[in-house]
Amino acid sequence: MSDDLDAYLAVGPRVGLRPFSLDDAEEFTARARESRELHRPWLFPPCTAEAYAAYAGALIEDPARAGFLVCERADGGGIAGFVNINNIVRGAFRSGALGYGAFAHAAGRGLLTEALGLVLEHAFGPLELHRLEANIQPGNAASRALVRRAGFRLEGFSPAMLHIDGAWRDHERWAITAPDRTDACS
Repeated sequence: MSDDLDAYLAVGPRVGLRPFSLDDAEEFTARARESRELHRPWLFPPCTAEAYAAYAGALIEDPARAGFLVCERADGGGIAGFVNINNIVRGAFRSGALGYGAFAHAAGRGLLTEALGLVLEHAFGPLELHRLEANIQPGNAASRALVRRAGFRLEGFSPAMLHIDGAWRDHERWAITAPDRTDACS
């Protein structure tokens, strides 16, 4: 691990974002196993090398996904969490759905809040998205607080929206749109 600024897509005071790599399997899966108690029943990141290879491979190769490792700069670039933009749709919609998680050693320290701000800048800047949505189970207070801090608004409730941990789970829909920008073509 190192805190090589050139390795990051975006840098904040305490975190840097970098793309997923297949080489991160050992560290990522170790952090996921250490964080099971924190993540359950909301989140199930890959905890084996094989599962990580499939997960990271899809984020790396699928143009409808963008994955970012949240690296703690004071920890030499150690992985503190992740933020993914899934189901990216281009054209008139220019939208994506967020998935994210902090690992137990980094939880509650504001690192994911800082990282989400960097992801929003990247999504609404270089990725040219207009809208991001986060679908959150109603009982996940930490996740709801995270998106609220980032400026997301509650847009609605979807019963039995996603199949998680063996059952169809209700979700709140939170969203944020790009800040108003002058369209160069107008």
